[in-house]
Amino acid sequence: MPSEQNHLGQPVGEPVIDWQPPPSPAREPLEGRWCRLEPLDPVTHGPSLYEANALDPEGRNWTYLAYGPFAGFAEYGLWLREAAASSDPLYFAIVARPTGRAVGVASYLRINPPQGVIEVGHLNFSPLLQATPAATEAMYLMMARAFALGYRRYEWKCHSLNAPSRRAALRLGFTPEGVFRQAAIVKGRNRDTAWYAITDQDWPALKRAFETWLDPANFDSDGQQRTSLSDLTSSPRQPPRET
Repeated sequence: MPSEQNHLGQPVGEPVIDWQPPPSPAREPLEGRWCRLEPLDPVTHGPSLYEANALDPEGRNWTYLAYGPFAGFAEYGLWLREAAASSDPLYFAIVARPTGRAVGVASYLRINPPQGVIEVGHLNFSPLLQATPAATEAMYLMMARAFALGYRRYEWKCHSLNAPSRRAALRLGFTPEGVFRQAAIVKGRNRDTAWYAITDQDWPALKRAFETWLDPANFDSDGQQRTSLSDLTSSPRQPPRET
């Protein structure tokens, strides 16, 4: 598509008409069929989160996060209190239905209303949440809230060596945008950061894909999916799936 030009004959970006910065996400629950996202509360969610994370005794879930694993509940509780008091990142506990127990954590971060940009991150899905419809639904609910508020761009960033996170980004419909080399030092080691994003132009088609996948009709009597989310979110704008 040819770009517009200014009065000097230079190519410029498309105008953003009637732009109004969206509000920051509220500290309020997000309701789904398989899960409910609740503002992180150390007292309410701490014990069940700690127990769920204990099902990962090797601490694999913490390898690419800037914190953890924790020596015990007291140390984890301190992190929870600091996280719960933060507004950016804004943390949520992912509560599974029908157990009512917190089994994972996610957050909005780098919240930038003037530019309409927001990121999802600090994802820690316990073994009780991994590879479940609730895990996918939690990500859908956070995306849907961001775009409903009026954000133009929804970002996902991860360690370039974190293969499961990179696969998840593609499965969820994010478009890869490259790797920022030597972007950070995490736990005393170099981190190259892989960037992914969804824009408000991508969202209508992705929203339909998520709603199709999350529909109970997409699951058989054993709870197995009939159509994969990857099949629904793949598009020509994305390169071949990473393995």
